[in-house]
Amino acid sequence: MVNLKPFYIVCLLLLTQITFGQQLTNAQKQQKINAITTAITLPSIPNYTVTLTKFGGIGNGTTNNKKAFDKALKKLKKNNGGTLIVPKGTYLVNGPITLISNVNLHLEEGAVIKFGSNPANYPLVLTSWEGTMLYNHSPLVYGYNLTNVAITGKGVIDGEAANTWLQWKPKEEADKLASRTMNHQSTPVEERVFGNGHYLRPQLVQLVNCTNILVQDIKMEDSPFWCLHLLKCTNVTIQGVRYNAYNKNNDGIDIEYTKNVLIENVTFNNGDDNIAIKAGRDHEGRANAITPSENIVIRNCLFKGLHALVIGSEMSAGVQNVFVSNCKAHGYLKRGIYCFYITANYHGEGNGYNSKISDIYINNVTCQEATGTAVIIQGYTESKVTNVVLSNITVQQANNGTSITNTENVVVNNLIIGKEATVPTSVK
Repeated sequence: MVNLKPFYIVCLLLLTQITFGQQLTNAQKQQKINAITTAITLPSIPNYTVTLTKFGGIGNGTTNNKKAFDKALKKLKKNNGGTLIVPKGTYLVNGPITLISNVNLHLEEGAVIKFGSNPANYPLVLTSWEGTMLYNHSPLVYGYNLTNVAITGKGVIDGEAANTWLQWKPKEEADKLASRTMNHQSTPVEERVFGNGHYLRPQLVQLVNCTNILVQDIKMEDSPFWCLHLLKCTNVTIQGVRYNAYNKNNDGIDIEYTKNVLIENVTFNNGDDNIAIKAGRDHEGRANAITPSENIVIRNCLFKGLHALVIGSEMSAGVQNVFVSNCKAHGYLKRGIYCFYITANYHGEGNGYNSKISDIYINNVTCQEATGTAVIIQGYTESKVTNVVLSNITVQQANNGTSITNTENVVVNNLIIGKEATVPTSVK
């Protein structure tokens, strides 16, 4: 169990290049990035369109549109897919929108989907909660075993959770611990049943075991839990998405057991991690080591929230080949560049299964202020963090400089914390 976290930061931070993998020249890095992005397949959506209002959809903010969505998707399934257009208006939906293959859910500008919060309207589905597979209330937008799925348009998906689902947060501890015990004991997944009488909040949008995914331009707000969760997916493109999600655990994008991912031009404004790259928890995660999260490109994003970019915390199956470039973080961030806080000991979890952390390269980063320690790298005596390169890093102000322990082959080139030293003189 490992979480890669950074220092505390205020104001502006520029991430020019962060990579996880073998050390490469700039040309080799670009070659690998190009190989990842060109291999990603976009969804192929049939040229057939239906409009929600033709199936009884009413955007007055009070009429329940659950049946309208179900009827429209049924029509698309009969025609082997197409685009479902949600016109301008506010559409209440009491229950999940369950996506199908070969479909683009397109929210026109001015369209808002608001979800009701009666748990009885959200049936149990196979999902994951903080790295453990289980059955729980359906995410508000859910897709399982799909090929070619898109969610696009300038509209808004609003979880309406601040005064409803969020009240479950103080009640979740017993269920969280129960799920982890099931994980440790390898309880069959079909016996990991939560839902009624339990308090594990559902995700806003979750796609499970899906291929060829596009999420583009939409805005996500007020999520019960994580905003966009890609679980066991392949070929993911996320572009131009916007966030206004401040609830507890309102991560922007969570990638788990997922490969071949492009995230670009996303504007984050979240109450928790902006992007969290995960790969399962504990015994279950280690048993799935053949499916790490890998081949991920993140570029041209604007971070704002509690944390910008995180690897972890649950990542027992491993994470590899991550490239981050030309991103900015602004405003107050509890932790900005998570790779400046590299630790193999996250809340004491994962004891006895020390993570191997290696091959991390960070260059051309400017930070205005770190209110804690600027650079932290922590390994174990018996499992050291190895092969870390920090190059051209400037932290203009910090309470502490560096804390680097239990490491091997940490290379620092042009690291300046505080004021740059001038040429020494003989003057006393």
